[in-house]
Amino acid sequence: MIAVAVETPLQDDVRVLVAELNETLLALTPPEFSFHLTVEQMAEPSTTLFVARDGGAAVACGALKRHDDAVGEVKRMYTRPSHRGRQIGAAIVERIEALARREGLRRLVLETGDRHPAAWTVYERAGFTRCGPVLDYPDSQYSVFYEKDLSTG
Repeated sequence: MIAVAVETPLQDDVRVLVAELNETLLALTPPEFSFHLTVEQMAEPSTTLFVARDGGAAVACGALKRHDDAVGEVKRMYTRPSHRGRQIGAAIVERIEALARREGLRRLVLETGDRHPAAWTVYERAGFTRCGPVLDYPDSQYSVFYEKDLSTG
């Protein structure tokens, strides 16, 4: 049974999960176009981390980072290869969106890599649409941007 809950990133097993995420991203994207939050940054009040656990083991994560103008950003989405294809990422995105709506955020945005088609599928199934650069991200060949309007329905 997979359980998703808000947790602190400052746990050893979550640090390991985030290290795997960073390693995975750096294998696909040049470091200067990898926009990582550290676990310490993820522990700041502006960010809420969701962790999925299977039998107590951390297997996936994703975060909501709040910005000005009622904008939320989906960050640090990752599912261990052993657990992919089980809709865990979709469940985390659902929880992030629900929290954003409860807090009155009007828009969710995100930046992902140009070599992450599985991630695109998760976001598109959740109702996100591709857009131009968001927040202060540079426009580059390595980035794909998505947004979702939360002000309706």
